[in-house]
Amino acid sequence: MPYVTVGRENTADIKLFYEDHGSGDPVVLIHGFPLNGASWEKQTRMLLDAGYRVITYDRRGFGQSSQPAIGYDYDTFTADFAALMEQLDLANATLIGHSMGTGEITRYLGRYGSDRVRRAVLLSPLPPYLLKTDDNPEGVDRSVFTEFQETIARDRPFYIKLFFDTFFNVDETLGKRLSDQAWLAHFNVGITASATGTYQCVDAWLTDFRDDVRAIDVPVLAIQGTVDRVLPIDSTGRRLPGMMPDVELIELEGAPHSLPWTHAEEVNRAIGEFLAR
Repeated sequence: MPYVTVGRENTADIKLFYEDHGSGDPVVLIHGFPLNGASWEKQTRMLLDAGYRVITYDRRGFGQSSQPAIGYDYDTFTADFAALMEQLDLANATLIGHSMGTGEITRYLGRYGSDRVRRAVLLSPLPPYLLKTDDNPEGVDRSVFTEFQETIARDRPFYIKLFFDTFFNVDETLGKRLSDQAWLAHFNVGITASATGTYQCVDAWLTDFRDDVRAIDVPVLAIQGTVDRVLPIDSTGRRLPGMMPDVELIELEGAPHSLPWTHAEEVNRAIGEFLAR
């Protein structure tokens, strides 16, 4: 299996698992929390059929990548991603991220620039800044995230269950856009993630991406559901058009956070049109 080494903790290398399929211009898919690269199955098939080279990878702490006790912050996540881009020598790439994955894209473009990147897609975006502060009144109270971490420390499996109920808006989608088996499949992936990483990623969600957002100089497509209960659209997606120089926001009425799965048809159509421009 292919890996890229991104660091070392004590006696062990820290490695990221990735998959690299197809040919043509590269598209890199960066997964959300607490999933892995396999969560893109509905988009991977579409992109391969359209003639793209498709790369997925597992963030440190998740999937088949190493699970160190360090590095669960966006500077490190983005350095990991930059190492992957460099090892594969990607150019003219399209970056597509979901949820946490939009953070790597935003910080990468803000910090490393767009020499290797042609455009980006942000699904259920985390930027620009989720934490409520005096100069960011649109954010979410810190107490919400403190409660998340307290629940993870007390009973991580219970937290993962609650998270996916919110991720999918199960009260509205179960039996319609979501099967019991699909919910369970996502849970089974999430529960295998690093316990340390699961806890520490909550702090990473509070990263201030405002400077990164303003520095992005490639076309961006943002797609978000209007009833996203994980990352409220008023705190995230709806703020981007006023901050990015070249962004289109598509709002999916009544859609939850879980767009790559529950709204794959709508998402794939929008991505296909964006890539064809």
